[in-house]
Amino acid sequence: MLNYYRINLVIALIGFHLLINAQITAVQQGPNIEVRIKNQYFTTYISSADEKYPFFYPVNGPSGTSVTSMRNGTYPHHSSLFFGCDKVNGGNYWQEELSRGQILAIQTQIKETGGDQVVIEQECLWHRPDARAPIKDFRTIIISAPTEDIYQIDFHISLEMLMDVTIEKTNHSFFSARMDPDLAVINGGNMINAEGDQTEKGTFGKASPWMDVTGKRGNMLEGLCIMQHPENRWYPAPWFTRDYGFFSPTPMYWPENGEFIKMMKGDVLNLKYRVLVHQGDLKTINLASLFEQYKSE
Repeated sequence: MLNYYRINLVIALIGFHLLINAQITAVQQGPNIEVRIKNQYFTTYISSADEKYPFFYPVNGPSGTSVTSMRNGTYPHHSSLFFGCDKVNGGNYWQEELSRGQILAIQTQIKETGGDQVVIEQECLWHRPDARAPIKDFRTIIISAPTEDIYQIDFHISLEMLMDVTIEKTNHSFFSARMDPDLAVINGGNMINAEGDQTEKGTFGKASPWMDVTGKRGNMLEGLCIMQHPENRWYPAPWFTRDYGFFSPTPMYWPENGEFIKMMKGDVLNLKYRVLVHQGDLKTINLASLFEQYKSE
């Protein structure tokens, strides 16, 4: 009997040791998932049924402060780090009330936690009460920390067309970030693309593999970079940028025929993005080299 208790005590201690030493952990709290890196809070992936779409907020940098902002008074539809789209078969899956369109999580699961990465899988329906759903999407989100100064989110999304889908020209489309005001260009931050073009004036409408926004946090630099994977359709998509802190690789504002993009029932659109939340500027962390690594994955 004594050996039995000793064995169970050892098992419990091993489990506790693994828990406190886990590199990256995720905990599901209702529809939302909270992620920690080395026991430091990183982000929550929010998928509540009363939200317009799933999104990440906050997105904390290594300093412990969010590099993104949430629903600025002027632009209440900017929810930190998110994926959505306006003008989809007459629906709006980006802004306005839920009755105009909503990307609704059907199921969300943590597939991996407690090691070098967290893996989240999710299925979403593009829902509108007065119309048939035009799209179903499947998401795989992989969160890791390649170094102490870089936190990484890999966002893979596969969009299945449930009917013929027309997306009219819109700047409200696809993967996007709204930076914290402290880091925005208008407050002294730096927005720069892979070619070295800077600010809204230099980057707006230009195709580039990646874009980074970095600004001062006390006596340090902190920022966020979005990378497009070369396998993406429209790669490299042109960027919609704003000096107040919004940036998005968004082909829908520059559609192929100038008016709309059409996809047929049964078509599948696969898109991959990598987000790097980092301390230091693009030279310090060698963003160009990190993108070359991403290209080969």
